Amino acid sequence: MEQTQLQRAIEAILFAAGERIEVARLAATLEVDENEIVAAADAMANEWAFQRRGIRIIKLENGYQMVSSGEMADFVTKALETRKPPKLSASQLETLTIIAYYQPATKAMVEQIRGVDSSYSVGALLNKKLIEEAGRLNVPGRPIQYRTTPDFLRTFGISSLEELPEIEKVSFGEPIVEEQPVLAEEQPAPAEEG
Repeated sequence: MEQTQLQRAIEAILFAAGERIEVARLAATLEVDENEIVAAADAMANEWAFQRRGIRIIKLENGYQMVSSGEMADFVTKALETRKPPKLSASQLETLTIIAYYQPATKAMVEQIRGVDSSYSVGALLNKKLIEEAGRLNVPGRPIQYRTTPDFLRTFGISSLEELPEIEKVSFGEPIVEEQPVLAEEQPAPAEEG
């Protein structure tokens, strides 16, 4: 078998296999000597590396494998990354909703709206890369502010925060006027029937 045809055959087999193939197996399949397989595969590997192609052939122990170039790793990862939404507990979903609508939001703001400690939920959302730090609020204690990430948008299948459904937001800083109960002596006496 001539070198060009041998290389094409090796290329096709390695591409279809998607894993390392032993030199002995390639030689038996193509009915050539193992040294011819090594020479053809090494020549392709060197040529592809020199041309800086997106695909490379690498030697692993007594076999060869076709792989993507390390230079293209970011593109490959981005394209093939599975978009399974991370599992969120109810408290994490509440926390994420508050941050999405009020961003940049502090943990204290989240806790004020939820009425419970939200440290665990904020930490979990940071680990899942659905939120990120967005600086510090310029008040005493300088609390960290949080905002959603591009992963948040991808996870929920939206391209911008403007696509979030409208909600009635809680107002902060306005005094809350509670209705005062009327005391018994201030109530008018019931009218006598007669």
